[in-house]
Amino acid sequence: MFYTTDTNAHGMPHDPFKAIVAPRPIGWIGSRGRDGKDNLAPYSFFNAVSSAPPVVMFSSDTVKDSFTNIEETGMFTASLVSRDLAEQMNTTSAPLSRGESEFEAAGLTAVNGQLVDAAFVGEAYAALECRVTRMMAAPTLEGFSTESRLVFGQVVGIHIRDEAIGENGLLDMARIRPVGRMGYLDYAECGTPFQMKRPRRG
Repeated sequence: MFYTTDTNAHGMPHDPFKAIVAPRPIGWIGSRGRDGKDNLAPYSFFNAVSSAPPVVMFSSDTVKDSFTNIEETGMFTASLVSRDLAEQMNTTSAPLSRGESEFEAAGLTAVNGQLVDAAFVGEAYAALECRVTRMMAAPTLEGFSTESRLVFGQVVGIHIRDEAIGENGLLDMARIRPVGRMGYLDYAECGTPFQMKRPRRG
């Protein structure tokens, strides 16, 4: 099969694009507007895009409350979604009215950041505090702006729960069991890591 994305004539029941680019980390984005109201929402278009300095990026197909809050304040948090929090993460994707707390709806603890004016999930094994470096509309090949919005944030602080660290001093991913977004309604539990050493010349 081959098809071009301008027609998207793949003939399948659902667009396979998101299923091909998988699994994707889930950015559980916490933000707070000027009115002091907290928002928490999961974004599957999320990833680390730089390590020096540490930068993460997330995007949405439309302007949502997260984007509006972050545009007002220039800061946000990103909490790690583990398997034990998957159902709560899904609950926070509900289309609540602006100002309603997803933290409360999902029974989660909102913990204030130390360096940013936004809350993260207290139950999460790890969370990032971020300050915005750029916000932009996703461009097309023709140079037009789309409705999709991209947010880049430099990580200025990191929270890690003690129980997430194994005896070797590293994050215990088998214990954390991070959740990734697949295509359609599918998710993946990344609970069985394996290691490979990079090849060397000669």
